[in-house]
Formats: sequence, structure tokens, C-alpha cells
Amino acid sequence: MMPHGPQRNYAISDSLVDELARLGLSHACLSPGSRSTPLVLSLARHEGIKTWVHLDERSAAFFALGLARALGRPVAVVCTSGTAAANFFPAVVEAYHARVPLLVLTADRPAEVWGWGANQTIDQTRIYGSHAKWSVNLSPPDALADLLRYVRATGCRAVATAIQAPAGPVHINIPFGEPLVPEQATGNSELGASFAGIETLEGRPTGKPYLGGVQGTRRLGGEELRSLAQSLRGVKRGLIVCGAQEDLKFPVAVSSLAARLGYPVLADPLSQVRCGAHERGLIMDGYDAFLRSEALCRAFAPEVILRFGSVPTSQALLNFLRQHASARQVLIDDGGWPDPIHVASEMLCADARAVAEELAGAAEREADPEWADRWRTASELASRAVAAELKNMGELFEGKIFRELAFLLPEKAALFAGNSMPVRDMDTFFPSVSKQVRFAGNRGASGIDGVLSTALGFGAAIPEPLVLVVGDLSFYHDMNGLFAAKKNRLAATVILVNNDGGGIFSFLPQKRYPEYFETYFGTPHGLAFETAAGLYGVEFRQVKSWEEFPSLLSESIGKPGTRILEVRTDRERNVELHRRVWSAAAEAVDPVAKE
Repeated sequence: MMPHGPQRNYAISDSLVDELARLGLSHACLSPGSRSTPLVLSLARHEGIKTWVHLDERSAAFFALGLARALGRPVAVVCTSGTAAANFFPAVVEAYHARVPLLVLTADRPAEVWGWGANQTIDQTRIYGSHAKWSVNLSPPDALADLLRYVRATGCRAVATAIQAPAGPVHINIPFGEPLVPEQATGNSELGASFAGIETLEGRPTGKPYLGGVQGTRRLGGEELRSLAQSLRGVKRGLIVCGAQEDLKFPVAVSSLAARLGYPVLADPLSQVRCGAHERGLIMDGYDAFLRSEALCRAFAPEVILRFGSVPTSQALLNFLRQHASARQVLIDDGGWPDPIHVASEMLCADARAVAEELAGAAEREADPEWADRWRTASELASRAVAAELKNMGELFEGKIFRELAFLLPEKAALFAGNSMPVRDMDTFFPSVSKQVRFAGNRGASGIDGVLSTALGFGAAIPEPLVLVVGDLSFYHDMNGLFAAKKNRLAATVILVNNDGGGIFSFLPQKRYPEYFETYFGTPHGLAFETAAGLYGVEFRQVKSWEEFPSLLSESIGKPGTRILEVRTDRERNVELHRRVWSAAAEAVDPVAKE
């Protein structure tokens, strides 16, 4: 017999939650609501799952995204029916494009009231469209044994789909009828006995997932690997380009490959390759500055480019790849096609680290030492020019924040960069250093929403200190995220770059229309963010000079709790200073371009 009322609801929710826990789920983000009561109580009563309560569904979803990104495994986010599910959409989009395994559990009203004007009821079926790897509307069968098999198998498939490369979000929509609370608020021995019974019936080992599976790593076949290695023989002018990725073992693999081939490496900080204890002799950290030199880009024409990871942040690097579209560009990615400029000549669908490791063992060193030396010289000259400009710059400049952080952050700290200018400045100004820094950002869809919540979720999942650099508009978009910092006493340092508007637009063609620019693009707001910090009980300090920046940062990182360090800048002056730095770097590398 199939249980009815609350027993049916909790047969579903208890069974699903228990199965997800067996599959490794240990964190769930919840927002208050009535229809999701069975899921909330099942998660709250499970000893193996830590719950995080958020009042705002959008913040909850981005916080879960940050947790999942840092942990590298699925995290659940749960909401009630109606528009609550729609508030998850931005985070689902980011999770899809950033390849983060997010489990989206939306409660719904029963199917018989859909389309009949029922309160808080919308069409939640496949609400996230193509941005969910898999979406299922859970409509359980009537028989209890069939129900338990179906729900547990669905949980197994959801987790397997979420983590299968390329990873991404999975959506389970679960209709619950009333009553929504259990008949007995403490425990549910009858249903517990039913669960044990189905395990015995099916012969499943206690505590093991109902549906077993093995996740493998995609590798090149032996013949494909030999062919690639053979094709690189005699290619003396090669490059390796590394975009954003999360594998913390990738830096050692790709630096070994670079050493084997003798190819310079252009490493986005988000690739995790730029900094650390691995061999960095071929890592070029000044490319975003020196690739702005047209003469150098023409002179440094590669024969082959091996591209790993997502699309690089640097527009100068993308322009360089486009300029040399005639070069052989080999894109290595496990299931995606990160090539918006359409210049790749080959696509290898395989795990980046596995390819780097195997290719390093099979390839022969063929590069011309002079080729790597010219790149190294250009990078060093550009980096010195940038460092000299910043050293002589007494005023607060947005790019200098990242140069200072490179030497002030403690070992193994996590640095999360907001979108628009912060992530670009991190790419330009954060040098290659030997200390290990874990870089992160929402570069899947590159939106400015949810950055604060994602960063706090990321920091909540790791023991190391977290520093977030975020712009004022992005901060404004997600001020509700500070509730999680207050409620959970999270440790984080938020460097708020406040230029009173959308700073990145000052670099774009829209700036040429002054009669419209400030109103529609610059959008000055005049907000005093110290007031928002007070609302959430977060300490707020304003950085007034570079002399006090190290002490304020050190004090913040060394203390519990979350603090905001505001750096106020001027948008017009910020553009001038950026162009001054870029000009100095281009001038510094000019002699190398003429060699």
C-alpha cells in the first residue's frame, strides 16, 4: 500500500535526502517556505548534512554555488513553490556555464492544481530550460516499493549527472500535497522500517547508494596521444594558454608539459597555474599588458597553441589568439567548446590534467630556446614597467590592489574576484609568486549578481582565509548576502572598490556619448555602504592610503568575522591610470618586438 498525506510526502523526502547523503551530499542551503516543509525537515533531521538557512533565495543559490565550487562536489539548494524557484535562475545559469555540480530541489504544489489559479503556483517544469543538465518532475508511482526504488534511483542519477564532465546543475521538482507536516514531529519509525525493508528486499548493502556507479576520467587513446606528440615534433614556436579551471593538481601537470616542450605559458590567475610552488620558469604573468603592443603581437607569431580550460579573461590575449588564427590551435576540454572567437583548429575532448600529464611523458623537447627567452624577456620588461608605475603611484588605484595583495596575502589564501573590472585587474596586476593562492570568480556567465554570496559560500567550505575584491554595483546587487556572514559568523575580508557607478563602461565605446553616458551607463548611485554594513553587523573601514592598507588587511584576515574595507576611487582617473600603465608596458617591450 502507498502511504497517504504526510506519510507519502516524507516517504519521498526522507528517502531522497537519505540517498543523497549516501552519495556524499553534506551541505544544503534552505530558504523559509511552507511547500518545502518535507524537504526542509528531512534535511534538518539528517545527521550527515549541514544546513545553511538564507532568507533570500537568490543569495541561497549563489551561496550553494560557492560551497559546491570550493568542495568540488554537489551541494543542494531548496526552496518553496512559485517565484522562489525563479530566484534560483541566475545561480543555475552560472553553475551551468562554470561547470559547478549544483542540486536544485524545488518544492511544488500537486499537479491537479496546476493551471487552476492556485496560490503560489507557477509552471516549474523545466523552469531552467537548457541551463540544467537534467530536469525531472518527480511524480512517484503508487506502490510503496516502487516509490522507494524510483526516488532513490532518481537521487543517484541526479548526483551522477551533476558531477559527470562537464559538471553542472540538476533540477528535481517535487510536488507535495497537504498536510505538509509529519504526523509525528520527532522521528518516523514506520517509514524508517519501510526503508529498511526495501533495502532487504533488494539486497542492497546498508549505507551504500541504491544505484552504484563509477565516474571515470576521459583520456586520449594511445594512438591519439602518440599522434599529438608526434605532430609537435619540430614545432619550435609553441605556446600554452591556460584559462579558468578548478583542478588544483593541474598546475604541476601543465608546468611539467611546458618544461618538456619548452613552450611559454600564458596563465590566467583563475587557471590556478600562475602562482604556487610548482615550476614557474615558463609562466608569463605580464601578457595582458605586453600583448597590447601591436608590434610585439606581430613579431611573436606562434606555430601552435595548446589551449586548456575556459576562455581567458584577458581581451588582449583573445585578440592575440584571433590575430593568429592561422596557427594550429588545439583546444583541450572535457566536454565543452570554449572558443567564442572560433579560431580553434582541433578539439580534444578529454580531461585537461590527464592530457598534460600523458603528453609530457610522450612529447620530445623541440622548442627553440630563443623563442621562450624572447617571451620571458617581454614578460619581465612589461612586469617591471607595471611595477614601477604602481610604486610611484601614491593615489588609490584599483589595479594596485591586486599587486599589493600578491605580497600581503597569507599562504594558501583564497582570492575571489568580482566581475567587470576586478577580475580583469587581477589578471593584469597579480604577478606570479611562489606562495600558493587559490583564485576564484563567477566566470561562467560573468554576471555581477550573486558575487558576495558565492564568495561567502566558497569561504565557508575551506579552512583558509578568504578575500573578496568586488565593485560597488556588484556589491549593491547582493547586499542580502551579508546576512549569511552575520548569521553564520563567517570569516571573510571584502575589499569594496567604490567608484560610484559602473567603472568598466568608462573603457567602452559608450563613453563617446557624454549626453547619455552618466545617466544610462555610468549610473552614479551615491550610496553610503557603511550603513548597509551596520544593518548586518559587519565591521566597515575605509582605506585612505596605501600606507594603512597592509595593516587593515592583516588585522582583518587575522580576526574572526567579516569586514569590509572600502577603497574609493574616481572612474575618470581610473581610466587614465590604466592607460598610463598599459602605455608604459608597451613602450618597455618595444625593443623586443624589433629584434
